[in-house]
Amino acid sequence: MASEFSFDVVSKVDFNLVDEAIATALKEIINRYDFKGITSEISLDRKANVINLQSADEYKLKALYEVLQTKLVKRGLPLKNFQPQKAENALGATAKQQVKVQNGIPQDKAKEMVKAVKEHKLKANVSIQGDTLRVTSKSKDELQTVMGILRAGDFGVTVQFDNFR
Repeated sequence: MASEFSFDVVSKVDFNLVDEAIATALKEIINRYDFKGITSEISLDRKANVINLQSADEYKLKALYEVLQTKLVKRGLPLKNFQPQKAENALGATAKQQVKVQNGIPQDKAKEMVKAVKEHKLKANVSIQGDTLRVTSKSKDELQTVMGILRAGDFGVTVQFDNFR
């Protein structure tokens, strides 16, 4: 009897790398000419999975986010998992913005992924387990095909593959 093979589909963000990116972005902002004399802040709320940005106006806020994005990319973090929210005016003539950090696969995206795999009528079973997907099959080739489908699809989150068995 053939054994079953499996792997997990996850979407993880390494918050230590996010902390490093924020620290280097703040160092760059301090030294930039267009930010001289302007108080700008970037902070990470790990419990809420949110990065808070604050600066003098929306233009500076946009520049601040662009600097942060370059630092995130340099550390290999997927930008798909960072969703900027609408900028809003704050107290003291400043602007603030939140950037949600998507850690894990949301339920609606997981359902889209399962549907995409089932449309190909493969002999692979895909199940949603919290914020991950478990894919099982008797054929390693089927699992490779599922990986290709999930890599090719645009589901709004970056996927990684874990726990190969």
